[in-house]
Amino acid sequence: MLFHSSLRKELARTFGATLVVLVTVVMTMTLIRTLSEATRGVFNPADVLIIMGYTVLSDLPTILSLSLFIAVVTVLTRMYRDSEMVIWLGSGRGLASLLRPLLRFCWPIFVVIFVLAFVVLPWAFGRIEDLRDQYEKRGDIARVEAGQFQESANGDRVFFIERDEKDKLAGTHVFMVTREPGKETITSAARGTVQTLGNDQFLVLENGQRLEKSEGSDALSVSTFARYGARVGADNTSARSIVPLNTLPAIALLQSPNPRNNAELVWRSGLFLAAINLVLIALAAAGANPRSGRTANMAFAFLIFVVYFNLLVLGKNWVATEHISMGGFLIALHGGALALALLWLAARHNQWALPSLRGTPRPKP
Repeated sequence: MLFHSSLRKELARTFGATLVVLVTVVMTMTLIRTLSEATRGVFNPADVLIIMGYTVLSDLPTILSLSLFIAVVTVLTRMYRDSEMVIWLGSGRGLASLLRPLLRFCWPIFVVIFVLAFVVLPWAFGRIEDLRDQYEKRGDIARVEAGQFQESANGDRVFFIERDEKDKLAGTHVFMVTREPGKETITSAARGTVQTLGNDQFLVLENGQRLEKSEGSDALSVSTFARYGARVGADNTSARSIVPLNTLPAIALLQSPNPRNNAELVWRSGLFLAAINLVLIALAAAGANPRSGRTANMAFAFLIFVVYFNLLVLGKNWVATEHISMGGFLIALHGGALALALLWLAARHNQWALPSLRGTPRPKP
């Protein structure tokens, strides 16, 4: 029908505009947070944009659900306000007849949310954890920042060096403090270069001195050298020792049922089920009241979305702490939301009204 096609076109325009705005906001917030973590040494500053992309990708199921919810509420509210819905309802078609064009528009987005929640989301979180782990396991030479004190990977050495602009493997004004069992050594040199001997890397120092102090003694041992080599830690290329739950595929979670794995499955399946329920709720909640203003209905709909997703987060914690079972929570929240949306839609479709509490007024004599 012409009405259905025009409705889907308007939904597509509104959904696209809302999605662009939300993605831009999320990207800005993610960029600020990632830059803050990079300055604290959590991520490599060179990987900020990559990590931001993976983070936004992992947030896409929620962004798509919110964009779809806002698009449906906005378009239907506009139709009520411009009396287009009055013409549609006056032709003998009820509100439930809009379900078919809505679902024809929404089902591809539902499929995308399902794929994102169960396939892309754990992959994106896994890539973020890989980048964080690789940066934490980088070797001592990779940790060197010109003009800054840096700590080695195992924490037993602190060093300072000024890079040579002409040679990336050389530096000047080298300062290094090494803590070993029973002694502490302070080494300084005018120049240092990185050399590979066999499978090990050495920092070769030139024209410097060493101060060595033993525990339990105040005596200092001072020595000078023209050339001295200190072994430095290389990059650790081992795999991650800790695998977070949000990086595990859905099949692995299903094969090892326990409260924490079930909680992660509740969250991923909830992202998909919530998107479906929110479309039904948006259809039932859409409307226009001239007395309450244009933004009142949108504010009420947004409050529904916030409450729904907060319950989804709480439910994940409840399942993880065994306060409720996975099946019980899915039925209680998503089944309850579906029943409430269908009941609300049926009431508006059939124009049910609550009985008056004042009773039937008496006719005047």
